[in-house]
Amino acid sequence: MKLKDLLTGLPEDMGEITVSGIACDSRKVGKGYAFVCISGSEADGHVFAPDALENGAAVLITQRDLGLQNQVVLPDTRKAYAEMCAAWFGRPADSLRLIGVTGTNGKTTVSYLVKAILEQSGYKVGLIGTIQNMIGQECLPAKNTTPSAYELHSLFSLMKTAGCQFVVMEVSSHALDQQRVGSLHFETALFTNLTQDHLDYHGTMENYKAAKKKLFEMCDTAVLNYDDPAAADMTQGLSCKTITYSALSDEADYSAREIAYRPDGVDFQFVGLDVISRVRLKTAGRFSVYNALCAGSCAVALGIPIKTVAAALSGLPGVKGRAEVVPTGRDFTVVIDYAHTPDGLENILKTFQDIPKNRLVVLFGCGGDRDRTKRPMMGEIAARLADYCIVTSDNPRSENPSLIIEDILAGMKGEKTPYTVVENRVEAIKYAIEKAETGDIIVLAGKGHETYQILGAGTIHLDEREVVAVALQERARREAVLEPSL
Repeated sequence: MKLKDLLTGLPEDMGEITVSGIACDSRKVGKGYAFVCISGSEADGHVFAPDALENGAAVLITQRDLGLQNQVVLPDTRKAYAEMCAAWFGRPADSLRLIGVTGTNGKTTVSYLVKAILEQSGYKVGLIGTIQNMIGQECLPAKNTTPSAYELHSLFSLMKTAGCQFVVMEVSSHALDQQRVGSLHFETALFTNLTQDHLDYHGTMENYKAAKKKLFEMCDTAVLNYDDPAAADMTQGLSCKTITYSALSDEADYSAREIAYRPDGVDFQFVGLDVISRVRLKTAGRFSVYNALCAGSCAVALGIPIKTVAAALSGLPGVKGRAEVVPTGRDFTVVIDYAHTPDGLENILKTFQDIPKNRLVVLFGCGGDRDRTKRPMMGEIAARLADYCIVTSDNPRSENPSLIIEDILAGMKGEKTPYTVVENRVEAIKYAIEKAETGDIIVLAGKGHETYQILGAGTIHLDEREVVAVALQERARREAVLEPSL
């Protein structure tokens, strides 16, 4: 492929260069490749331009003059890389109806809900997100919430070939800031909520919000959470059509009325714009109502009949790692949830606060090499809303786990809630199961769908469902020994 087929506005002599591949990692460069120099938070691709030439690169795409041969200097190499990847795969996204979902919490669940509704309407749907990527019912592994530009367009190509009409994708603030989706246009963009997260990357909440807003600069229709203060900012100054949803106000285009919370779900009336239908969700909590409203509002705006929307929302059993109830066969309940932000932790704990129970027990930690300011916030929330806390590790990465825990405990000092520190997460889960009492609800927060843990020494396998199963077996064996023979 000629370089002019991948990029526009090139000098004529450079445009005629034949390119055999594209890479932004010099280690992946082969003979005839175009190497795109991208400056990241950890490394600057310009430093590796000589290595790329040595590996056979035919052309360098840079943001500054490096004094090297076959160099094209552009103002934004991230955007150029996204455009090149799109062109390399023949712009498959142009043939797909794209739905993007952004926000701090709820992206994954909303994506699955939208997919379920569209499939119930007879469409074949691709999904790109945190847990996995999907082409119809075929599952592919996912490394990031939003893949790199090259992987993204590769997925679009596969989805187009497989006959997908829609693609629903989670769009992270990192992906928006790094132009991974820079070449795309979304038919519909959804906003769930905005609370503190990723400040280690964005620095401030304003920067975080500005990154999210970029999605709505590239869409035809925006579906927004009317109850979130940041919603108005998402489309301010933009020309896209806006649709709102609310669990609190009738002033939104779509709202939830007559909400009735159950231990295993929520019932509500989906009302708005000449539609009304009863929805019976199989996941608990107010956040589940918001997720359903977001997905449902999007679907109705796309022309899906409200009865189909309600049936799909009511039929979905739930999403792995999102308020997931783990079967125990015991007289206590274990719930796994991905809550790893202050807002997420507060939402999941409030979900179970008003449900009849003995104790609400939460097991949680905070990630290492990430925003430290949310650690005491999460400690305060856990101590304020739970009856008992078990503080442990999440993904400590290169940080000392005990120091992370100290940051968490600092936020718990103002509360009298009893707590235990068990640094090893596997041992912490076993402790929780061993000490569980009749009627307890135990929330394992932070890992959700993840089946690994990132430690300083590397990544290890850790599936909390497996750990719970082993802990239940160990408790059963202990109880069998202690039970007096008849």
